[in-house]
Amino acid sequence: MKRVWGYTLFWFGVGMLVMYIIGRGFLGLLLIVGAFLLSYLLFSC
Repeated sequence: MKRVWGYTLFWFGVGMLVMYIIGRGFLGLLLIVGAFLLSYLLFSC
């Protein structure tokens, strides 16, 4: 189940990255970093 959440959060982070490129928001950048970090921890461990 952790791998599913990691995979989902990874693609959530990709979507947020696209939002950041379009919108340039600092909160978006924090969400991107958090989503990628959490997805790495859930998917790899």
